[in-house]
Amino acid sequence: MSFNETMKALSDPTRRAILNLLKENTLSAGEIASNFDMTGATISHHLAQLKKAELIQETRQKNFIFYTLNTSVLEEVMLWLAELKGGSEDER
Repeated sequence: MSFNETMKALSDPTRRAILNLLKENTLSAGEIASNFDMTGATISHHLAQLKKAELIQETRQKNFIFYTLNTSVLEEVMLWLAELKGGSEDER
């Protein structure tokens, strides 16, 4: 995981909104795009950035690409933030 790529991806509100959508379900690019007033190319760009940061994973099924949340990277970020905050293990 590249921490710089992860933080860059998380800094964008649209990307955070996409992650919120994916926490509930696996979605196709079209299903994700239907939640935004943006072009398909713009959504594809955001998905590419999230994928580059390893925050999402894609699965191809016939003519569709489905996206899922990669929780392991988010757990690493949360662990880093907890360590940054300091305190005992019980407080985390």
